[in-house]
Amino acid sequence: MTMHDERARKELLITTIADLLDGIRHVAVGASSPIPAAGAMLLRARNAQASKPPVRISILGSSRHNFFTNGGVELFDCAAQGRVDAFFLGGGQIDGSGNINLVGTGDYPRMDVRWPGSFGSAYLYHLIPRVILFREEHSPRVLVPKVDFVSAAATTPEVKRRGGPHALLTNLALFDFDRERGGFRLRSVHPGYSADDVRDRTGFDYAVPEIVPPTPAPDRATVELIRGRILDELAECYPEFARAMAAAA
Repeated sequence: MTMHDERARKELLITTIADLLDGIRHVAVGASSPIPAAGAMLLRARNAQASKPPVRISILGSSRHNFFTNGGVELFDCAAQGRVDAFFLGGGQIDGSGNINLVGTGDYPRMDVRWPGSFGSAYLYHLIPRVILFREEHSPRVLVPKVDFVSAAATTPEVKRRGGPHALLTNLALFDFDRERGGFRLRSVHPGYSADDVRDRTGFDYAVPEIVPPTPAPDRATVELIRGRILDELAECYPEFARAMAAAA
């Protein structure tokens, strides 16, 4: 993949995230998440251009794009009050039921591989209505039939909750999550891939429509917005990512 192909792939993911966030008031973004942050910024810029209601963005680790002063503590409190509409979660493993694993692989506690840990993922997954699962790597190693450790459960039938998975976005495809069925449905496949490619690289089962459309590519105006205003804003908290994107353009 060339540098320009990689840039186009990232622009597609950023645009798709902005589309998934449409209609929200406040989106929070965790640390080390440049593509979700750029997607949130793109939605904010679009709303401003169209004179739509403003979008509040809270990017942990940013000084310009974050009104929290005490990091995760205030994020958790805000989520409990119902004042965060969208958030992003990933995982070393994601299964077909939407559960994520941030702890490691193997039998707990003597695990073969250890990851950073669950932090507040279970709490935020339970409370925030529109959680977008985002993981660039799309492989059977990541998308598994059943996670080895449940850091955060997608559904809790015995407990009423307002939070849960909304969609799963990878470098190959976009899935919707059906809360009633408790599983994913393929919505679209990114340009350059096919539905068969997605099936071959996914370790869990999922529903598929008769015709799988391509994920819409960003139009010229969106690309110009990303390469201009969005990269300028992103440079404050993700300078290396913004610099690499600008160099590719």
